[in-house]
This record gives sequence, C-alpha cells and structure tokens, in this order.
Amino acid sequence: MSGKRTILFIEDEPNLAEIVRESLESRGFAVEHHATGAAGLEAYYSQRPDVILLDVMLPDADGFAWARQLRTTDMETPLLFLTAKSLPQDVVTGFESGGNDYLKKPFSMEELVVRIKALLSKSRTLIAENTHTGSPLPIGAQYIFLYHQAVLQHQGQSISLTAREAELLKLFLLNRNQVMDRKSILLHIWGNDDFFTGRSLDVFITRLRKYLRHDPEVKIMNVRGVGYKLVS
Repeated sequence: MSGKRTILFIEDEPNLAEIVRESLESRGFAVEHHATGAAGLEAYYSQRPDVILLDVMLPDADGFAWARQLRTTDMETPLLFLTAKSLPQDVVTGFESGGNDYLKKPFSMEELVVRIKALLSKSRTLIAENTHTGSPLPIGAQYIFLYHQAVLQHQGQSISLTAREAELLKLFLLNRNQVMDRKSILLHIWGNDDFFTGRSLDVFITRLRKYLRHDPEVKIMNVRGVGYKLVS
C-alpha cells in the first residue's frame, strides 16, 4: 500500500462503511475504517492520514465536536463530513467546526471520489509547500504571490500587503475553490469572532478583491449564510 493516499474513515453504519471502503480501495486509496470517534482519534494520531471522512452522528461522539478537537492542533488535514443531516444550519455548523467539505447521505461514490480528489489536489500541497519555503505562487493567470515578503505582483507591479492580508490570502489559497465559513476564518486569522473582528474581515475581503480585480478568472465569492470561497 506504499505510496497510496491514506483515508481515515469514521462511520458506524457497517453496510455503508464496507461499501465505501471497498469502492475507495478499488480506486487506489488506502482506507482505515473505524466505527467510533475514540478509535478514529487514536488512528489519526498513529497514522496521520491524508484526508478524513467523518460521520456526524457516532455512537460515542458528535462529529462536529470531534472535528473541533482535531482543529485545536491540526488546521491542515482535509476533513469531509458525511451526514444525513441536511438543514442549512447543520451545513454551517460543519464548516464552523473545521470541516473542509460536507456531503449529505445518500451520496454517489463518484461524487465522493471527486470531492476527495479535490481535497487532496496537488495545488493545495503546492500552496502549502510554497508558502512555507517562500517560493513564488501563481494566482490565476496574472498574479504572483510572495507570501514571506507579503507582496502580490501583477504584470511587473508590486502590491505590498499587510501581514494579515497575506495570511488571509494564504488561507484562501489553501482552500481554493472550497467554501470557508466566516467564523473559522476569524478564529484562524484574528483569534476571535467578535463584532469588531468581523467588520475587519469585511474590510480585508474588500481590499483583496480590489488587489485581484484585474484578473476576471479570480474571484472571492460570498456564500450566503456560510462564508467565502476563492475561485481561480
């Protein structure tokens, strides 16, 4: 199984778990399945998977609470919720607790695989590596982002960013084409989600949109009732 992308799958419905596990393994993934939150958490620490599939309703845990615990130490490992809950507030709660994506049961294996591949995309890995090493990072067709210098370049012109603008842009790029909930952004960048930091976020979003306005392929979109998504 060496070289395969590893998936930690936490789901207590045995029939569904077996179907999903077999389907993913037939597509070349290495899957470790557990039926409880406690066993899943232990496996996470021992295996360090590439992506986590997490049922919201587990016999010994609430999936949202499990995710919040994970996010206290790990903001990077992609996490996709699988759940029968379908109310808009459930979706919001999923993103607020640290999920990167949310798939409602019943779902097709094709859709699940597409979402997993998006979470495991090379572009996300490249962004993480480039912002760590200081390498230039392209955004769309016209921009270059130099994270450690807090500079955005457009056709030879340099735009100086504040430290928080650079952190916010990095966060958007790490989650490119994925919805990020507003509360998680605030907690990640400012450390709290009170009214004043919320207003600051609005200002920073406006500034980033202004900086990126020259490339029509790059957009920071509002997702009503949830948060934002960088499309590029």
